[in-house]
Amino acid sequence: MKYVLILSCLFAGKQVHSQTLMDLKKNVQQNMQRTSASFTQDEAVRALRDALQKGAVWAAEKVHQADGYFKNPKIKIPLPPDAQQAESRMRSMGLGNTVDEAVLNLNRAAEAAGESAKEVFVQAIKNLTAEDAISIIKGQPTAGTQYLKDQSGSQLYQRFKPIIEQALQQVGATRHYTALAEQYNRIPGVAKINPNLADFTTQKAIEGLFLLIGEEEQNIRANPAARTTELLKKVFQ
Repeated sequence: MKYVLILSCLFAGKQVHSQTLMDLKKNVQQNMQRTSASFTQDEAVRALRDALQKGAVWAAEKVHQADGYFKNPKIKIPLPPDAQQAESRMRSMGLGNTVDEAVLNLNRAAEAAGESAKEVFVQAIKNLTAEDAISIIKGQPTAGTQYLKDQSGSQLYQRFKPIIEQALQQVGATRHYTALAEQYNRIPGVAKINPNLADFTTQKAIEGLFLLIGEEEQNIRANPAARTTELLKKVFQ
């Protein structure tokens, strides 16, 4: 009986020791995970919402200004591709001023639509989940921009197109471009130009907007000075 008790105690001691080692290993792993992450899921969500809202609202306000598109060579909206192919010939025919006016009007219409993007972006950012946030933070340099594009692209198109159509009509862009296309289309043997501008301008306006947002996201990730809050500094360190 004495030996049984001794063996039982020894066995129990080994179990306790084994359990202690397992607990210690688990604690170390948890501490390593905390250290490597250095932020909680809640902090990740709040930081990413801050970053996306900063970039998205900034970009929407920037393009909404006069010359927001027109004087930014990265996002300036050109003539549609079919008209671009004919542009040099149009200018040689003395239609240069008409071409320039058409390009200006496209960009003015896009600038008029920029303000409407903010509300769409704010709603998309509110829908951000913890899983989305962690994935974006660990993702590519423009993963947040891609999230906004996926979440709000179709809504932006629906918001932008009516505004752009109205703006094109108000400044006479549709009339001027239609006249330009009709003049060019009268030339024998040339490829005909499609005078429909609204869809093309809407698509290019949205592309330009996301280009600016993507640049701002990359800036926040790469440049510590662009992280304007302590939370952004913590999450994007």
